[in-house]
Amino acid sequence: MPPTDDLALYDRLARVRADVEAQIGRRIVGQRDVVERMLIALFAGGHCLFIGVPGLAKTLLVQSTAQALGLDSGRIQFTPDLRPADVTGSEVLDEDRSTGHRALRFVPGPIFTHLLLSDEINRTPPRTQAALLQAMQERQVTIGRQTYKLERPFQVFATQNPIEQEGTDPVPEAQLDRFMFSIEVDYPSEAEEIEIVERTTGDLGPAPEPVIDRDTLVALQDLVRNHLDHDDVPRFAVRLARATRPGVDAGDVVKRYVQWGAGPRASQYLLLGARVRAALHGRRNATIDDVRAVATSVLQHRIVPSFAAEAEGLRASEIVRRILSSVPAP
Repeated sequence: MPPTDDLALYDRLARVRADVEAQIGRRIVGQRDVVERMLIALFAGGHCLFIGVPGLAKTLLVQSTAQALGLDSGRIQFTPDLRPADVTGSEVLDEDRSTGHRALRFVPGPIFTHLLLSDEINRTPPRTQAALLQAMQERQVTIGRQTYKLERPFQVFATQNPIEQEGTDPVPEAQLDRFMFSIEVDYPSEAEEIEIVERTTGDLGPAPEPVIDRDTLVALQDLVRNHLDHDDVPRFAVRLARATRPGVDAGDVVKRYVQWGAGPRASQYLLLGARVRAALHGRRNATIDDVRAVATSVLQHRIVPSFAAEAEGLRASEIVRRILSSVPAP
């Protein structure tokens, strides 16, 4: 059983979820599933990749979330001419005119923030995309011989347009693996679109207001990482991740439709995502159903479909659903 202080934090986490959703709702209409998955990644301390066509408020969602959590946020519009130094920052040469003394001074880039929005991450060359690799994994940036720590929380929320692929550079698998979730943002329903049109063509109303501070967010992130699970939950998370890998023991779906499966990070994020989902719903124990609920977002960007899958037009998300239905609970 968690200590009393932890129990209070668990209770607060469920209330914070409702408060944050209410603040985001001032700017975002609908997208409840997208918002929930984003909050799971946020309180897990993970990075998120949002995939959707233009105009679905992906950027506005991230900005509204940063406002609701009282976080510093930065935005980088990834373009073909963007350089790594435009992301991380660079050293400049300063000269004291009175003495003639020269010294290098580091000028931080936009990566030095709490919540970094990387807009259309696939529109910049791999060399610039790779500027995020160290920061996403180690929460630090190395410039020359000096390493600079990034203040917690540091999370990358990136967007990607699934259409207009000419002139784009796919995000490498090694970098995709650093994203906890990939979240598909779909079109709104007719009723939601009517509300969007009415809101955005009139008075925009109040902006989101902070409901917690940075220190509380970090405490909640630490809390879910120290959560204790029933043995069957981590066992199912590992079993599910391993079921995506082609091999002798692979199922028929994987043998036919998967070229490469998910690595150990998938097992970690399946378990962590299940813990956070349970806590956001006011439950102190994650279940196998929580693992199933986050499985598609964790796995779909970590498997490489085979030629057979591409020939049949089978998307990674559908492959994950078929695998999920074939893996029994412990």
